[in-house]
This record gives sequence, structure tokens and C-alpha cells, in this order.
Amino acid sequence: MDVLSDVITTMRTGLPHSARVDRGAPFGRRFPSGDAAGFHVVLQGTAWLIPDNGDPVSLGPGDVVFLPRGAGHGLADSPSTPLADGPASSAQPRSGSQETPVPGAAPVTVMLCGAYLLDRSRTHPLLRELPDVVHLPARAGRRPHLRAALDLLGGELEGVRPGCDAMVPALLDVLLLHILRAWFEEREDAPTGWTAALNDPPVAAALRAMHGEPQRQWSVQELAGHAGLSRAAFARRFTTLVGQPPLAYLTWWRMTVAARLLRASDVPANAVAGKVGYTSEYAFAHAFKRAYGRPPGAYRREGRHRQAPTS
Repeated sequence: MDVLSDVITTMRTGLPHSARVDRGAPFGRRFPSGDAAGFHVVLQGTAWLIPDNGDPVSLGPGDVVFLPRGAGHGLADSPSTPLADGPASSAQPRSGSQETPVPGAAPVTVMLCGAYLLDRSRTHPLLRELPDVVHLPARAGRRPHLRAALDLLGGELEGVRPGCDAMVPALLDVLLLHILRAWFEEREDAPTGWTAALNDPPVAAALRAMHGEPQRQWSVQELAGHAGLSRAAFARRFTTLVGQPPLAYLTWWRMTVAARLLRASDVPANAVAGKVGYTSEYAFAHAFKRAYGRPPGAYRREGRHRQAPTS
């Protein structure tokens, strides 16, 4: 099981939103903080990202910025341009639409803007390592796959075409994975944390095993066998890189998978219990309540009452 893909699939909720926008100078818009993880890509011209906390970031053609925690920020043609209040999500207007440039002003900046809805109640520690603003500047010859994904997405958002409703969400998923890949690849030399864990063959092998079969009654000895290490050496290595012991992480991940199944499917609670390694529904309910503060049934009902944000 590919751990990064598994984490994103489990953390994400609802459909992503995106838009291609043309902005004529001067322009300045503020986006308040929110639950969505936002992104902005400059296709043409220049812009400034102005975080609520931190220094302004100059953006040029091909630059990508990703805000994994939905930090409040502004977008402007200059750091000195006043910011008008914008929509609650940087993904608005709706996918495939275009924002009309300021009357009488030449459209000097073309951008892709969007957002992903992520479950904040159980954020994976892999995502918690990301800074509030991930800036991936364009560099000739670098990240060709990311550039290809951006070209495809930009083409789909130029206008409504047959299949657009299916194509755009799929391309947004691809874009998110390429953004995260690029960031982790730039931190390959990190000594600890999830970047190090995913790049460490023994620990990565154990993580793939747990993610591939969360229902299995894993022992530390079995996981050490997947890692090709002794039990003690594996436990130390895993804990150092991941930040918690192997079986503690396994329990955490099981509860995260269970929450996703309860919110996104009609699978009965006893079947959910089996899918995450519990032979007793009572034991599962007790573990789930300890993790989420409420039993599985109440958690599922709350999820059905929540309304996904709309553009």
C-alpha cells in the first residue's frame, strides 16, 4: 500500500474546488482562514501572496503555493495594494469558471486557485509536518510531472467541455499528490519525521504493511520481519522517525480508517470493526470513543448532518 496516497484518501472529505482566474492590476483580495487546504498557481504574470503571519512571497509564472492548514492570506499585484474581502475559499468561483478582470484594466495575471477539504479532526502527522505556506518556485527542468499536471488542469479550466466534471476533480487529486511529492523530495535529507520515515526502507516497509492490512493482528516482531530488522532495533528506529511506537501508530491509523468508513459509507459498525482489526464490536466502540470522544453511531450521525461547503 502506498502510504502517501492512503493518507490523502483517508484525510480528504468532499470534492475539491478550483477555478482559473484572470486578474487585472491593481488587484488585492483577502482570503480568511478556513478548513480547506488552498493552493494558487501563477500561469501568467506575477502576484504576491501575503500571509496573515509571515512575510509576503513574490510569485512568478509557474510558481505554486499550497496552504495545507487553510491559513488566512491575501493575493495582490503588489504588497502595498489594499486587500478587499474575498470569498471564504480560495477555490471560488466554481470549477471551470473565470473571474472577470477589472473593467478597463489589462489582465496581467492568470492563476489557478483551488482548495481541498481535509478532515481536521484526525490530521495525519505526515501533513502536520508541512509549514503553513508551501512555496514551490518554478525552475527550468525541475518537476516535469507537476508542470504536466498543471498544464492539463489549466486546459480543462479554460472552458466547460464534455467530461469536465469528472476530469477536474481527478486532476486536482493528481496535483495535490505532485505538490506533496515535490515538498517531500526537497526534504529527503531530513534526519527524523515523516519525510525520513518514507525514505527509510525498513520503516517504509512496515508502514506499507500496516496500511495494506490494518485489520491484521500485527505484532512488533512481525513488523520487524517486514523491515528486515531485529525487534528491538526496529522498534527504536520506527519510534525515532515516526514519533510513536509501531503498535501505537497502528491503533491510531485503525481509528482513522474507521472514522472514514463511518462518515463515507453505510457499512455497519460491526463490519467497520472487523475491517480495522476488532473481533468485538464492543471493544471497537470503546476504542473509538476513547479516540474521538463519542461512540461510532454518534460520530456517523454527526457526519451526515454536516454540509460540505459549496462554491
